[in-house]
Amino acid sequence: MNILKYKDFEGSAELDMERQVCRGKLLFIDDLVTYEAASIANLQIEFEAAVDDYLETCKSLGRDPKRPLKGLFNVRTPPELHKELHLRSLQDHCSLNETVVRACQAWVTNRTFHEIRLTVENSSTVSHAIRYGSDQPIQFEHISNLHDFTAIAHRN
Repeated sequence: MNILKYKDFEGSAELDMERQVCRGKLLFIDDLVTYEAASIANLQIEFEAAVDDYLETCKSLGRDPKRPLKGLFNVRTPPELHKELHLRSLQDHCSLNETVVRACQAWVTNRTFHEIRLTVENSSTVSHAIRYGSDQPIQFEHISNLHDFTAIAHRN
């Protein structure tokens, strides 16, 4: 789904192939406010007009126009994933909530985190490196005096 933005509001942008129109609705509000246009070029204009009309209507009714997101929601996971998340939070010395927030931030910002395990033959030679979940090249800084090394890498 494409998202339109105007005056701190977001709205959807969709095609209705049956009716041959572009349409959408305001997101994150308690009321249903829709808009449509005959062309893609006019959808942003109609969206902005819908936001302005919504704000004026809320003002005349004496109520808040936007339902804020509270930052609190329930997440249902399989028990094994729940356990893995909890173990990861213990390993990273942070709360389960912080682990879930980090995972969500990585997902939303399109950063993929990978675990890298290195096996070191002696104090200066890496015998092999495995990057789980990616075929992207691995970049290392100088590594010395390690027997086993675990790091977290990310790609922008």
